[in-house]
Amino acid sequence: MNKPEKVFADGFSFKRRENAPDFVVGNLSCKVEEACSFLKSHARNGWVNMNIMQSQGGNYYVEKDQFVPQPQGDKPEVKEEVKKEEVKKAEGKTELPF
Repeated sequence: MNKPEKVFADGFSFKRRENAPDFVVGNLSCKVEEACSFLKSHARNGWVNMNIMQSQGGNYYVEKDQFVPQPQGDKPEVKEEVKKEEVKKAEGKTELPF
C-alpha cells in the first residue's frame, strides 16, 4: 500500500519551547488567512486533523493527518422477528408493548 503524499498545513507554525516549564510543549501560531483557507479546503465532516511532526533536521512542522479508517465490513442484518422474540424473552412478556 502506497503512502499518501504529505499535505503540509498552510498557515500553521509550531515551535518547541525547550526552556519552558514541563507542562508547556511549544507554541502553535496561525496565519489567519492561510490557515482558514487550508481548513476550508481540507475539512471533512467539519474537522481537519493535523499532526505536529519533526523533520530529520530537527525542525517542527504541521501536516494534515491522512488517516482514513477502513470500513469494518457489512454487519449481518438481524431479522425483525428475531429482535422481537429476544425482547419478549428479556422482558418475560408474551406481547410487546409497542
